[in-house]
Amino acid sequence: MARRRRDEETLSRRRSESAHRAQVERTMEQRAKQPQFTLRATLVGLLVGTLVCFSNMYFGLQSEQVSMMSMPSSLIGFAIFKALGKHLNFPFTPVENVLVQTIAVAVGSMPLSAGFVGVIPALEKLLRPEEGGPLKFTVMQLITWSMGVAFFGVFFAVPLRKQVIIKEKLKFPSGTATALMISVLHGNQKSAETESEREGYEPIINAETEPVDSNTAEVEANTTWELKMKILLYSFLVSGLYTFITYFFPVVRDVPIFGSGLATTWLWTLNPSPAYIGQGIIMGTSTTLHMLLGAIVGWGVLSPLAKNHGWAPGAVHDWKDGARGWIVWVSLAVMLSDSLISLGALMWGPAKDFVVYLRGSKGYQAIAGDEAGSSSSRISRSRQGREPGTVRRPLRAPTQEREEAELPDPDCPPEHLVSNEVVIMGLALSGTLCITTISIVFPEMPLYSIIAAFLIALVLSIMGVRALGQTDLNPVSGISKLTQLLFALIVPASNPSAVMINLVAGAVSEAGAQQAGDIMQDLKTGHIIGAAPRAQFYGQLIGSAVGAIVSAWIYKLYNTVYTIPSKLFQVPTAYVWIDCSRLVFGQGLPPYARDFAVVFASIFTITTLIKIRLKGHPFLNSLIPGGIAFAVGMYNVPSFTLARAVGGLVEWYWRGWMVKKYGETPLVILASGLILGEGLVSIVNLVMASFGVRSF
Repeated sequence: MARRRRDEETLSRRRSESAHRAQVERTMEQRAKQPQFTLRATLVGLLVGTLVCFSNMYFGLQSEQVSMMSMPSSLIGFAIFKALGKHLNFPFTPVENVLVQTIAVAVGSMPLSAGFVGVIPALEKLLRPEEGGPLKFTVMQLITWSMGVAFFGVFFAVPLRKQVIIKEKLKFPSGTATALMISVLHGNQKSAETESEREGYEPIINAETEPVDSNTAEVEANTTWELKMKILLYSFLVSGLYTFITYFFPVVRDVPIFGSGLATTWLWTLNPSPAYIGQGIIMGTSTTLHMLLGAIVGWGVLSPLAKNHGWAPGAVHDWKDGARGWIVWVSLAVMLSDSLISLGALMWGPAKDFVVYLRGSKGYQAIAGDEAGSSSSRISRSRQGREPGTVRRPLRAPTQEREEAELPDPDCPPEHLVSNEVVIMGLALSGTLCITTISIVFPEMPLYSIIAAFLIALVLSIMGVRALGQTDLNPVSGISKLTQLLFALIVPASNPSAVMINLVAGAVSEAGAQQAGDIMQDLKTGHIIGAAPRAQFYGQLIGSAVGAIVSAWIYKLYNTVYTIPSKLFQVPTAYVWIDCSRLVFGQGLPPYARDFAVVFASIFTITTLIKIRLKGHPFLNSLIPGGIAFAVGMYNVPSFTLARAVGGLVEWYWRGWMVKKYGETPLVILASGLILGEGLVSIVNLVMASFGVRSF
């Protein structure tokens, strides 16, 4: 009886699934007839992406934080087209919005992808003469470098789409949230929420299934839109005004909330930046509190300990002899241990699946519904895209409950996919471009090391894509540090340029993982909405090309107008990069830093393993500090971390008491306005600084 009941439930679910798939496929056919790649969406995407690029360069040089801004980009793009609605030949569609945010993210993320907030400052500012530095780059060299690392990750990621999005249906939470945002903006929140809540299935959000016909509903929609725009405008103005004021009164950036003694000696101040509060809202409560814990341990415990024992005799803020330069080694050890364990766990699943695949014909037998002789080589795990009707049970466990077969998601028409020929040719050309440009910009690098860096980047970008799909975090910092570790074995320390080569190799891996993660996140959004992957692919290439040029000019502009590093632009990531390169070659460790690094690496090896074990228990998992967040809180000064912790508490309050009434969209809009306000008004400050306008 129990088996019959399960069979009936399975049959009912499959019928429901088939009906839903038919509806999804009809919607795909409708969306396929819409314009997928338009000039207007491309231009707006480039405009929005350029603004995001300015913002990310500003925040990245300050405290490493670079935001992909997918949801804000779709929101701004929609606002632009809504304002121009009377002048449009046809309405702005959801698939165009997907293209806008795809291009905007490609342009806006280039400060991180090309290393302008980390590796490039390290090479220009921190590389010692005995290490082959410091290097000086012209604008053309920077453009050549960024062009070289801008494309190969995109070409390599496209073939992964069928596996991770169509077959395995990885969640890509930010990509799914962006699709929900686009659906809400285009008038179908109810359908979007219903589809996004379906367990294990991420179909298209059909924005046309419930048209709004009544005048009452239209007024309500317009009122909601007006409210959203007010939130965006007011938050933008507040943040922009704060940024403008700080130009003339820089002291506002360091409020001594714990007293002048702690502020002057131990750097415990608060930067009441609305943008950092907005970043904390987006990061979430758990991440920001883990960062706060890192700040407390690093700046409240280890910093005084190192200073008082004479291990770091210089001023606390000094990277060379002060406590800041001492605790960064501990934070590096935490990052490395967390990254190695996390990436190892990430590879364990596919490796185990592969073993199951190889042993499938020996360890499994077909049961009801499976055809004899045709099932011995199929994988029994549903996430591997098992064919319909395939149900297996281990020979050693005949009473085990059968797995339910699960179909891959419906896909778009073949003409909207990127052809294999384009991918193969593009990967070959982009790989050649990468190797050639690095040889031109860094002639000290042996050819074998460049090729090795490129190949390692391809392999590790797969880890980045899978991690992003499962956890919403692309571990580009961990991937780059892992590459630096590997290159310590490839390039001997006796090479005079070993540190420089190590930095460039890590930057290539970071660029590949970042680009691959960006396009895959966007492809997830497009899959849910029903946009053509080919249009997104070409949009990503255009955005990456423009972003490579724009970000190089912006970096050079900031480098010309401002002193870097400085109190305003501390470039902490550059110090992390250079110290990691020296660490893997056994250089530069201050007294007792090694001992504490080993202790904290051991602690976070254990905590990372516990977090992996508690993956199915979100609340318990959130209580265990994450290594990357902890390390970021440790090597950034407390003023940045405290502001983000405030944002995390705002997010906690909203989710606990306001989300049921207002939803999540207003909070996302608020955070977007706060970030964009400071990021864009910083351009005004940049212009004033270039003209020598004095501050007080």
